[in-house]
Amino acid sequence: MSVSVEIGLLLALLTAFGSVAGFLYKFRGARDAPAVEMRRPIKSSIALFRSPLYTLGIVIAMMSWGLHVGALSLAPISLVQSVIAGGLVLLTVVADRLFGIPVTRREWIGVGLTAAGLAFLAATLSGVGHSAQSHYHPGTLAIYVGVVAAAGLLLAARSKKATVLAVSAGLLWAASDTSIKALSSHLGSLGAGVLIHPLALVILVASLLGLLISARSLQLGDAVPVIALTSAAANLTTIAAGPIVFEEPLPSGHFELAIRMLAFILVIVAAALTPPPLKTAPTASAEKPATV
Repeated sequence: MSVSVEIGLLLALLTAFGSVAGFLYKFRGARDAPAVEMRRPIKSSIALFRSPLYTLGIVIAMMSWGLHVGALSLAPISLVQSVIAGGLVLLTVVADRLFGIPVTRREWIGVGLTAAGLAFLAATLSGVGHSAQSHYHPGTLAIYVGVVAAAGLLLAARSKKATVLAVSAGLLWAASDTSIKALSSHLGSLGAGVLIHPLALVILVASLLGLLISARSLQLGDAVPVIALTSAAANLTTIAAGPIVFEEPLPSGHFELAIRMLAFILVIVAAALTPPPLKTAPTASAEKPATV
């Protein structure tokens, strides 16, 4: 493994820490803010930023995002996302010990199994640690990002459940992360010109839409399952972009390939089990998010 890739993975590890902390601060702040109205994105965003805790969460998330961009520019996308996703195991510990958010046994198990599945994924990523692996075909990238983003928007439009919105936000962020990885391949030739590249607009729009949808999911659902679902959706979809978009090699042996497929299934099942059983519909008096 090259030194640049190792530095990229270190940045990915730091990203994982920042992502968990930023998410939990945003959860606290979003619960104190008025309900997000998707038809009024600017008004809702201003209302969210009036919460000091939400703003702090965004600041931490932006710092984490900067580290993430650095990681994606130095290391293969599947390795970076596997390290970040592995940091999901910190979620229950940080939520319970540092933020005082109650974590059920079901959530401990669900998050633990999700992290285990992602660890298996990392173990089967052979032959991708020698370079940043940023080469892509524009047509393949456009189709992949377009389908993922469209799926995220469709989910947000069709359902108002916290778990569905969490997956929607994760898919939009996966579209953004995949675009970031592709744009990083142009840094050498364009330099600061990447800021006016068409992919930069895709990154901006997908990130902001994901941010607003994520805030609404945090208002409606419990912290651990919502964050776990968002992270699982974002990371699984972005890891899949490695071989599909950036031509990262799949495991050569049938056994390793089967393990990788089973790891994907384990993550999906674990993420699905993490949310608590559906509760009865809230009364009209409970529609406004409770203050934390």
